[in-house]
Amino acid sequence: MTTTAASATTDASATHSSHLSPAFPGRAPWGTASKLRAWQQAAMDAYVQAQPQDFLAVATPGAGKTTFALTLASWLLHHHVVQQVTVVAPTEHLKKQWAEAAARIGIKLDPEYSSGRLGAEYHGVALTYAGVGVKPMLHRNRCEQRKTLVILDEIHHAGDSRSWGEACLEAFEPATRRLALTGTPFRSDTNPIPFVAYGDNGDGIRRSVADYTYGYGSALADGVVRPVIFLSYSGSMRWRTKAGDEIAAKLGEPMTKDATSQAWRTALDPKGEWMPAVLSAADRRLTEVRRAIPDAGGLVIATDQDSARAYAKLIREITGERATLVLSDDGGASQRIDDFRRSDDRWLVAVRMVSEGVDVPRLAVGVYATTISTPLFFAQAVGRFVRSRRRGETASVFLPTIPTLLGFAHEMEVERDHVLDKPKKGGEEEDPYAEEADLLKEAEREQNEPDGTDDQLPFEALESEAVFDRVMYDGAEFGMQAHPGSEEEQDYLGIPGLLEPDQVQMLLQKRQARQIAHSKRRPDDQADLLEVPAERRPVVTHQEMMELRRELNGLVGAYAHQSGKPHGVIHTELRRVCGGPATAEASAGQLRQRMAKVREWATRMR
Repeated sequence: MTTTAASATTDASATHSSHLSPAFPGRAPWGTASKLRAWQQAAMDAYVQAQPQDFLAVATPGAGKTTFALTLASWLLHHHVVQQVTVVAPTEHLKKQWAEAAARIGIKLDPEYSSGRLGAEYHGVALTYAGVGVKPMLHRNRCEQRKTLVILDEIHHAGDSRSWGEACLEAFEPATRRLALTGTPFRSDTNPIPFVAYGDNGDGIRRSVADYTYGYGSALADGVVRPVIFLSYSGSMRWRTKAGDEIAAKLGEPMTKDATSQAWRTALDPKGEWMPAVLSAADRRLTEVRRAIPDAGGLVIATDQDSARAYAKLIREITGERATLVLSDDGGASQRIDDFRRSDDRWLVAVRMVSEGVDVPRLAVGVYATTISTPLFFAQAVGRFVRSRRRGETASVFLPTIPTLLGFAHEMEVERDHVLDKPKKGGEEEDPYAEEADLLKEAEREQNEPDGTDDQLPFEALESEAVFDRVMYDGAEFGMQAHPGSEEEQDYLGIPGLLEPDQVQMLLQKRQARQIAHSKRRPDDQADLLEVPAERRPVVTHQEMMELRRELNGLVGAYAHQSGKPHGVIHTELRRVCGGPATAEASAGQLRQRMAKVREWATRMR
């Protein structure tokens, strides 16, 4: 079969299925897979028609990148475009996972290959980026000797270090074909990703250009991935800083970056009350989900090994069942993940390694118990829960009420590209990655490594308590604050595990309406929590609060000039009319209400 004929065949199949949803499972192409989703078929058609040396496919986690890549590999082998396949993955576990998936469709990859002649029974090898970095010339020679397809899984990892990127370029430059895959192509740095094309859309900023993109929003609309319900918990924190000062604050209140970080660390301390309360809530949610999905599992993503061990102990105390503990990316850890995937055990606790690419489709409930706050890591972590197995499944992820995380949750459907050039200072476009480079570097450092601050007192988490804060779903926020274990909290934890997206929205609206009605019947002296719906109490950063106060003071100054009244008199009148404390202590909602009132007064005077 010639390339032209093959292209015509795929073009014809695309025409026949053009009326279908991109998620619709099509017929079995070339006998390599039982069925392809229509986005996979469309990507195949685009590839076969163009026949490029390099092809970048961006598809949201859970959409089926592996199936697409192996189907394409089978086609290229069958049509003698290539003679062997090399897969490069981020971790040891993932390269073994690739070899297992390839074997199911008749492609045999050796995941243990290190050097020398490859066994005759194999079609290729599965490697890690680190492995390529050690022996780039070995793999270059293999590409030069036989026509090779190189599949670069999660290609953004090739930019993790300059040495990895240079090794990939050196090793795979002679490859006949290169297929790059990623669910999250954006990075915080400006290291070029090998074999990725960059384009300038006229603003002087070069961004990665994908040959085929299938984002979370499209996959969600097509039913390929699960919708995610985010359950956010705030609460009071108290800690001792390295300078010896004792600080108290509430999660979700505007704080400086340092104070937010310290309050966050205090919440995640396993010796406090916040983590046990959130783990208990997550386990109750998992119990509800398992009524409809009996094998549903939960995952706690921890910052470091000590915390992971402590969380596993807490889960044992809460549930009476042992949690699977994954501490590092070694052979034993890989086997534990596989055992968990095949079992119906309730909980898995891991440090970072399960955040990307690891396929455990039954994971339906997650606890984000790490201080890593990059959009890349967050998207990868949430991606562990979105793989859909049947219609109506939902995912539930528990978060601390941290403005950065809530922002990521609201932007789940935003598609990003890798930005190669940073926006120039003073330009109109804000750099979305300005703070991420340091955060990513910190995230990749083991938390128990020395950081040069031995002469200071250790940070100490003293006290923490949890408060149910809100639910975020499909860009909207629901709920008023409630105590852990309360009927109001259970209203949200008890949402059925199998629901259509519009049913989830309707149920959340009903739950909030019931909570508001119950609050109105409660005597004022019993209202010990913030009795305001989530959409009316936005979570803002310290910087945003400063901007709101500055804007209010500017409006008051303009009105003072217009009316002849002193600034202090206007502020006092605003407090009398709108309620609330002085400007320095007012909430974001109260500041916005006062700004609206000043504008109203100014309009009346015109």
